Amino acid sequence: MTTTHANQARDALLLRCDSLDSDALLILRGGVSLLEYGDMRRRFLCHSMRKSFLSALIGIQVARGGFDVSLTLAALDINDINALSDVERSATLYDLLTARSGIYHPANYETPWMTRIKPPRHSQPPGCRWSYNNWDFNALGSAYRQLAGMDIHRAFFEQIAQPIGMADFRPQDGWMEPGAHSRHAAYPFRLSTRDLARFGQLFLQQGHWRGKQIIPAQWVRQSLLPYSHAGDRGAYGYMWWLARDGVALPGCLLPSGSYFAYGAGGHYCLILPALDAVVVHRVNTDIAGREVNRFQFGQLINAVLVFLAALSGEQT
Repeated sequence: MTTTHANQARDALLLRCDSLDSDALLILRGGVSLLEYGDMRRRFLCHSMRKSFLSALIGIQVARGGFDVSLTLAALDINDINALSDVERSATLYDLLTARSGIYHPANYETPWMTRIKPPRHSQPPGCRWSYNNWDFNALGSAYRQLAGMDIHRAFFEQIAQPIGMADFRPQDGWMEPGAHSRHAAYPFRLSTRDLARFGQLFLQQGHWRGKQIIPAQWVRQSLLPYSHAGDRGAYGYMWWLARDGVALPGCLLPSGSYFAYGAGGHYCLILPALDAVVVHRVNTDIAGREVNRFQFGQLINAVLVFLAALSGEQT
């Protein structure tokens, strides 16, 4: 490849961003920025990427001995508005972490898709079926606060954001979001594109940052195991989406080992270990109806892969 090919690939990628509701795109390789589109400092709503943030915090707490994933909901006295059955209360924190609790109680902060795919209440025992279920993720946040004795957003600021040098995140950029459906609140975040890229780079580096182990490397590896088959969406780990034999995004073949945090509307923090790359994509979902759907994002990532290949060819 020549410099001309790389420039053409870059221009094609930027044109694709212009054609979509993309508000920011950042590509890192080797921790170095290769392409920036949009405002890198704006704190966008993260939606469900919050779950990957909580997973990282849980890993830190597990290593400190302050979070036991074998504990049951009964042992922690976790219940809800519509009382959980004895079978439901036998679910462990591990079941919640892997989205296999079998608890299909109404949940707060769900998208219509989450509501549609939820099985009937009491139809499955804990551990038997994977379901992308906000009840699990929200109740896990309640368990974290109970066991760690810390606010989730303060913990993220002190244990992750500050140690890796996030430039924009403040504890007030996260809050608890209660609702009428459940006792367990969601824990939304706002994060800038450049700060989110640092979080992705931290995972790419196995939780290691400038001489310090921020997240235990073993937890990072465990988080990225394919505990559940997720159909055409790939696989699912500890609140991370994983490519399964390249399958994860429609119309796009991801390199082996790829994984991502995903938030409704087109928010992605995609890690491509095979390419030593991190790709962050944001959409201003504060504007009603603004969205980059998974099909559009798959095509966008195809353009990213062409761009990265062109750069690699230029450097050989």
